[in-house]
Amino acid sequence: MDIFLQDKQLIIRGFDPIACAIGPSGVCRDKKEGDGTTPTGRFAFRRVLYRADREQRPFTYLPCQPIRPDDGWCDDVNHPAYNRPVQWSGALLKAKSGAERMWRDDHLYDLCVILGHNDHPPVPGSGSAVFFHLAKNDYSPTQGCVAIARHHMLELLANLDARSHIEIQ
Repeated sequence: MDIFLQDKQLIIRGFDPIACAIGPSGVCRDKKEGDGTTPTGRFAFRRVLYRADREQRPFTYLPCQPIRPDDGWCDDVNHPAYNRPVQWSGALLKAKSGAERMWRDDHLYDLCVILGHNDHPPVPGSGSAVFFHLAKNDYSPTQGCVAIARHHMLELLANLDARSHIEIQ
């Protein structure tokens, strides 16, 4: 399944358009860490993370794993784990380096798909933690991710597999 993002809507063959939230600065070709943009390009769906205390394992053909309370995602451009998963209890956080907490009080990452952006290999400063996750009720902007309603996420996850991509234009 291929998903196309255009004008804050996901366009998918066989589905009605799906509203989504993106970064407050829109989309751009040259994503930089912390710029508030959603990167343009064609990205694979790598794996699904979910909060097992809030959600059942979603039906999907993608690899799927529960989020743990100490899971994070490194956004420190000077750290060797840049744009990779890290543990909050590890040296990264003890050194006060940057990392995004995956176990959140809000529900945004209760269902979260890791996108294949800047990950093969990660280039420091070219953007980290670009996810496909749950939107706030008002679809307010993300930090640069793509976010949709929970019911749409569950419907899409059931149709995504290792050949699926999102194309952001």
